[in-house]
Amino acid sequence: MQIIEKLTKKKEMGILVMIIVLSIILAFANSNFLTLNNIFDFLRSNAVLGIMAFGVLPVLLTGGIDLSISSTIALCAVVAGEFMLAFPSSNILIVIIISMAVGAVVGAINGLIITKFDIPPIVATLGTQTIILAGVLLYTNGVWISGLPQWFISFGQIQLGAFHSVGKVVGLSMQVILLIVAGLITWLIIKYTLLGRGIYAIGGNKQSAMRVGYNVNKITIFVYIFAGLMTGLAAVTHISIVGQVDPNTYLNYEMDVFAIVFIGGTSVVGGFGTVLGTSLGIVLMAIIKNGLVLAKVPTYWQKVVMGLIILLTVSVDVINRKREQAKLVRVDVEEEEVDKRE
Repeated sequence: MQIIEKLTKKKEMGILVMIIVLSIILAFANSNFLTLNNIFDFLRSNAVLGIMAFGVLPVLLTGGIDLSISSTIALCAVVAGEFMLAFPSSNILIVIIISMAVGAVVGAINGLIITKFDIPPIVATLGTQTIILAGVLLYTNGVWISGLPQWFISFGQIQLGAFHSVGKVVGLSMQVILLIVAGLITWLIIKYTLLGRGIYAIGGNKQSAMRVGYNVNKITIFVYIFAGLMTGLAAVTHISIVGQVDPNTYLNYEMDVFAIVFIGGTSVVGGFGTVLGTSLGIVLMAIIKNGLVLAKVPTYWQKVVMGLIILLTVSVDVINRKREQAKLVRVDVEEEEVDKRE
C-alpha cells in the first residue's frame, strides 16, 4: 500500500495516466493511432525535440533558460550540411562530433555571458539567439542545403529490429536510438554524479549551494554547454530525417522543447525535474501532436493548443509551489505559537 501511495504522489504517475487516457480516446477516434506504423513514425518525428529537451533539462533545473536553442540547431545543421558537401567522403561520427562541437561553443558563450557578466539567462540567450539566427540567414539566404552524401541518407533510413507490417518495413529507427542515448547520458549525469547534485542544489537555492561548496559558475557553464551538445546532436538527427538542411524550419523550436520539459513535471523555477518525467513529456507531446494531425486540426490551431498546454503546466506548477510555501509558513507559525506557550 505504501508503494502505491508513493507512486500516486509522483508527478510522473499523473503524466502516465494522461498518456494512457489520451491513447485510449485517440484509438477509438482513429483506428490507425495505435498501429505499429504510427507509433514508430511519431516517435521518430519527435526524436529531435526529445533530444533537445534532454539537453535543456539541466538548464531548467538550475533555474535558468536557453532561448538560443532554436538558432543553435539551425547553425549546427548548416555547419554539418556544408561540411558534408565539402567532404563527401567523411563519416557520420565526424559529422556528429563537428555538429555537437558547434553547439558546445554556443553553449559555452551563453554560460560565460551569464556567469562573468551576471546577465540574466533569458536576456543573454535571447541576444545570442538573435545574433546566430541573423548570421545563419545571412549566410544561407534562407536557401536549403541539399545534395548530401548517400551514406548519410542511408544512415537516416536505418531501422533496427525491422520487420514487415502491412506492406511496410517497421523498426526502431536510428533517430529514436539517438534519442534513447541522449536520455541515458542525461539521466546518468543528473542522477549519479556530484555535478548532477549540484545542478539540483543551484535550482533549489543558489546561495545555499554556494555555501555548501558547489562551484555555481562552473556548473552553470556546464549545463549550457550540455544543452549545446544535445542541440548539435539534434541537428544531425533532423537532417537525417529530412535528407537536407532547411535553415528556416527551426524557428520557435524552443517553445515545443520547453513544453515537453514542463509537461514532464520540471519546475519553472528550477530544483525539481527528472529524466523519466521528461521522457513521458516527450511521449505525451508526441501523442497530442499526432492526435491533432489525425483529427485533421489545422496547423495554426495546433500552435494554439501547444501554447495553452504551456500556460496550463506552468500555472499548475506555480499554484502547487504557492500551496507548498503556504503550508511551510503555516507550520512555522504553529511551531512558534507552541514555543511561546511552553
